[in-house]
Amino acid sequence: MPSIDLPLEQLRSFKPPVDEPADFDNFWMETLAAARAQAQPAAFTPVDTGLALMDVFDVRFSGFGGERIAGWLILPKGIDQPLPAVVSYLGYGAGRGFGFERIEWAAVGYAQFVMDNRGMGASLNGSGDTSDTAASVGPQAPGYSTRGLLDPHSYVIRRLYTDGVLAVDAIASHPAVDATRIAVAGLSLGGGTALAVASLRDDLAAALIDAPALCCPRRALQVVEGNTYKEIWWFLRTNRDRIDEVFRTLSYVDGANFATRARTPAFFSTGLMDPIVPPSSVFGAYNRYAGPKRMRAWEFNQHEAGGAHQFALQLGYLRNIFGP
Repeated sequence: MPSIDLPLEQLRSFKPPVDEPADFDNFWMETLAAARAQAQPAAFTPVDTGLALMDVFDVRFSGFGGERIAGWLILPKGIDQPLPAVVSYLGYGAGRGFGFERIEWAAVGYAQFVMDNRGMGASLNGSGDTSDTAASVGPQAPGYSTRGLLDPHSYVIRRLYTDGVLAVDAIASHPAVDATRIAVAGLSLGGGTALAVASLRDDLAAALIDAPALCCPRRALQVVEGNTYKEIWWFLRTNRDRIDEVFRTLSYVDGANFATRARTPAFFSTGLMDPIVPPSSVFGAYNRYAGPKRMRAWEFNQHEAGGAHQFALQLGYLRNIFGP
């Protein structure tokens, strides 16, 4: 497959124009304050998944609007001191699935928390257990990513990113977790969530951000039509007179706007042949990222953004940050 985007030497300095709302910081400060005001303590219920070397807990914590969000906490057995933790965010359409499906970080020896995606989980990437009952307004294209798209207050991604921030609150409250050593991680929509959370919190040890979606969305829509961007494109094709409203809403969840505010050490990745999340949109956020950062661009990879090879690099990266 030929490259679909700019050459790597141009990507390294690429900063497409972005729209930054004047009230961006207040919008998110008020959103998180309201969510935390409604939050109840997280509940951790042991579950027998058949894993001999790990303990698994069904988790229910308060997210946006006080809604209870599902998750899994996976711990190595026999721990005698608080562990570093990785909060894993899922890609588009995915739900948390079974408690034994995503255990890679627990296998390393860390606590792993897998957050369910609200309103998703009806795909081959895992079933879900979390509803999205918050009201949305206006028309919607088929799919998830245009739900409430005409107003930043009603947009579903606002709720998802809020869940992501409060997921860290939940995991930090567990006695088996060292709250000073928590990292966030995700690919695609999960990468976009990890990027937003790395900006909205100042207490994280690291962020692993692979092919993050919803960065520089106007640029991305000019290059690809995969998954999230295809649904937004469908919406714009029909709602031709609502384009300004759509991009105003997207500006409040644009990873490039979060990036300028982030201070968390971050390790990004992208596939230079990615037809789902174009590398120019990833670099558009990465080049604005204000914290310590590192990028790995995989020349012949697509949306897996390096896959197992990237995970091998992340192992060393977190080991250096978390220590033994």
